[in-house]
Amino acid sequence: MRLHNRYLAVAAVFMAAFGNVSASLAVDLSIVTGWEGRDLQILRANLAVYEDRTGNKVEIVPLPRYTNDQFERYSLWLNAQNEDIDLYMTDSTWAPQLSEHFLDMAVAADTVIPTHFPVTIESQTVDGKLLALPIFAEAAALFYRRDLLEKHVAFVPASWSEMVDTARSIQEAERAEGNLEMAGFVFPGALGEDLTANALEWIKSHGGGQIIEPDGTISINNTRAAEALKIALSWIGDISPLAVLEYTQEDARKVWDAGNAVFFRGTSDEFASSKADNGPLKDQFEMTSLPIGQGGSSPAATLGGWNVAVSRYTPHPEEATALALYLASSDVQEQRAIQQGKLPTIIALYNDVDVTTQQPGIRRWKGILENAVQLPAAATKHNYNLVSSEFWTAVHNTLSANGSAEENVTILERRLKRIKGANWR
Repeated sequence: MRLHNRYLAVAAVFMAAFGNVSASLAVDLSIVTGWEGRDLQILRANLAVYEDRTGNKVEIVPLPRYTNDQFERYSLWLNAQNEDIDLYMTDSTWAPQLSEHFLDMAVAADTVIPTHFPVTIESQTVDGKLLALPIFAEAAALFYRRDLLEKHVAFVPASWSEMVDTARSIQEAERAEGNLEMAGFVFPGALGEDLTANALEWIKSHGGGQIIEPDGTISINNTRAAEALKIALSWIGDISPLAVLEYTQEDARKVWDAGNAVFFRGTSDEFASSKADNGPLKDQFEMTSLPIGQGGSSPAATLGGWNVAVSRYTPHPEEATALALYLASSDVQEQRAIQQGKLPTIIALYNDVDVTTQQPGIRRWKGILENAVQLPAAATKHNYNLVSSEFWTAVHNTLSANGSAEENVTILERRLKRIKGANWR
């Protein structure tokens, strides 16, 4: 793997990084994460390299892998101004919600910021402050059964209407042949964050905005957003089973893995694992961008992923910042892409020979990330969880035929205005 000196040069501004230092100058750092398995193994290996190059030592503080538990613990420690934790691994919406507790790394990362997809930086920037550096991205795509499309002489859909027509046609044909469990399209429709991410894609791809725009403007109450939700409602009981209203992302994945869906809203992690695990559908499915809706100009995939933030309360801000820069560096992202199929946030890695040779499928995610849409966490700050809850409730009500789409987005707008007050804070 090639060493990208730009990252190392930036880190060197803050410390005698990536070269041997005397033991008397070394510091002890800690990083907290809920990662397990291969994610944690690679992190340990990365930290071993850092320790060898700097003389510093890094302790991993483990937490349960369930994200709600992690976020609550993060909030507790940071509100207590805990000096024992130097760096925090953060999900895509966490740093903006805890913005006052993290150091601004905009100056430290100034020369490397342009190497990342803009949305990955924007999603971690609040009031001009870069609160976390991206380590890898996650996004969604439309998974499709290539074998079924070939069998029924159907094309890969580019629009939602084309997807519906193809899904319905193949669903009916397969059921006529005896597979009564076949669904045309499965997705996460249960109350929760999965539905927020999913419905944001429908609305954005129909030209209906981002719920709340990056400048904080509440935009959800518009005809295109309502139309997107009405179209999704039309799927329920047709190409999507009624049970989809209770599906999490994992539930939808199980239906897909069982071979009982033509299309599936799948994630980049699911694509990599399904292709690598010799699963039953490994050679029968492919992926494409999520469809475009009428009135939209491009597909939309909600940005996810993991980042690293530096605590304001660390006794070692320079060393901790240097470690964050290293963990977000091209070298480390290249390693994760090759070994796990994780999506780099550094654009150049999608043309990296080592990455594209060992993970040829990863190149297809570049266009998806170029059109990715961020959840409105950076805009709404501490209010994000409440905003997301109000949004997924309005969407679920619509999908359950509990009020019309127009009524629900009007009610949602009113509730979001109450949450916002004079300004998001």
